[in-house]
Amino acid sequence: MDLTNKVAIVTGSGQGLGLAYAQELARRGASVVVNDIDRDTAEAAVASITEAGGKAHAVVGAVGSTETAQALVDGAVETFGRLDVLVTNAGILRDKVVWKMTDEDFDQVLNVHMRGTFTCVRAAVVKMREQGEGGRIICIGSPAGQRGNFGQTNYSGAKAGIVGMVRTWAMELARAEITVNAVVPVAATAMTETIPFLKPYVDAMNNGEELPAFARRELGFGGPQDAAGVVAFLAGDAAAEITGQAVAIGGDRLALWSHPDMTATAYHDGGWDPDAIEQEWPTTFADHLESVGEKLPEEATAQ
Repeated sequence: MDLTNKVAIVTGSGQGLGLAYAQELARRGASVVVNDIDRDTAEAAVASITEAGGKAHAVVGAVGSTETAQALVDGAVETFGRLDVLVTNAGILRDKVVWKMTDEDFDQVLNVHMRGTFTCVRAAVVKMREQGEGGRIICIGSPAGQRGNFGQTNYSGAKAGIVGMVRTWAMELARAEITVNAVVPVAATAMTETIPFLKPYVDAMNNGEELPAFARRELGFGGPQDAAGVVAFLAGDAAAEITGQAVAIGGDRLALWSHPDMTATAYHDGGWDPDAIEQEWPTTFADHLESVGEKLPEEATAQ
């Protein structure tokens, strides 16, 4: 996968998954704009890339505003001459059950994840369309956005919304040859170490221990570097025909998430009143109800 002469922006790339994405893109030849809210963290990330022989530039700022989004695009163009790839990875958590979640908890998470994705994509595609040579948009989702997660109204809603925007943008930008995909990673980061059933595996990784096959395969869980390959793949020429997809990655597992679809259907002449629905529900729909939350193997839930 040769990304030489490509220029990429990775938001929230000072550490964790974002840093792994930026490092892998640079390792494959791309020039990378690193972003973090902390200057020292951003500059350390740049150093980790340049010391390995790559090219990187830091733009410090909190993702969410139009101004930060434009500064990222301007930083790419002024430093490296163009923009080819955008990875929207920046995120925060403010976890609480819904009856305890404040307006601020909700707004802060939506601002970074959802609004930040929107503003950065908007700024990037304006430049990509102006260049007229296509481009790659890679938006980072989460299993919480696909299936929900206890205590994460704000985060689950934002991540579900991001995948919805990806599908729309894939249609809107197809004519400009700009692909838009979501990556749904599972990896040991500050965002996953608080999840009880994953904590033993995070602790093991932090202690330098090798993860068991169960964690890497059945849970699709590994380190940030395990999730970076699919980002580099989607940024490259081999992925030119892939758009509008949600790609799961983690540990040894690579998978596609399905788009929502109708799974059970019935018809009633003249429409449905409550009595007709009550009569039809047990025979047509009761056996097709969807689960909520992650479907975890028994071994994981026993941890």
